[in-house]
Amino acid sequence: MLAGIKTDLQKAVKKGVSAYDIEDLACKLIKKTGGEPSFKKVPGYSWATCVNVNDQVVHGIPKKTTIIKKGDVVSVDVGLFYKGFHTDTSFSVGVEAADDVNRFVKAGERAVAKAIKQCLAGNYIYDLSKAMESVIVGEGYSPVTSLVGHGVGKNLHEEPQIPCFTYGKREETQQLKEGLVLAIEVMYGQGSGEVVKEEDGWTISTADGKISGLVEETVAIEADGPFVLTTTNHSATESD
Repeated sequence: MLAGIKTDLQKAVKKGVSAYDIEDLACKLIKKTGGEPSFKKVPGYSWATCVNVNDQVVHGIPKKTTIIKKGDVVSVDVGLFYKGFHTDTSFSVGVEAADDVNRFVKAGERAVAKAIKQCLAGNYIYDLSKAMESVIVGEGYSPVTSLVGHGVGKNLHEEPQIPCFTYGKREETQQLKEGLVLAIEVMYGQGSGEVVKEEDGWTISTADGKISGLVEETVAIEADGPFVLTTTNHSATESD
């Protein structure tokens, strides 16, 4: 269901649309499922989506005053709570953007796709992190090292943490087992990857003001490999 919602939201991200328009559509689509917005269950957060524009990395409040313009990079993060379980997904769009911006956005999609291929029982979280880092750094961008993906299920944020960068030893990270469900998320910037929190108390932006990207899928680890819950083609991943 969240995969379908995401598809509709992607189509709605256009020049002249406000961040609140995206939020309003998400609320209506979620209501149709009989579920609830996951993010409204986060203490202190009152919206179904986070809408981030250009240098905003995550947790952007979907304001009526935020009007999408040609050339913007817009990321939308949305979660669905249904029958006791959460799913979580996000995407980035270059709005009538130049080739270099579209290349930047595609890097995030390829990074997550490569990480999904590593979602096999017996592998380690490190393998997912390395897959994402290799794409982002290989394209000349920087992973955000102060934010991570996460497990997801009865709670929106669960263990294990899933960095989009590597540190430590592979065997010191959690080993993947059948039945584990992960929100695999890449957060990255054209610049340094350092971030700051804005005055609204939620929005996290790049410290250098350069554009950022955000891509996330909810993935279940099954006996025969990864099952992507938040795409309409559940086994689909892009080529390296």
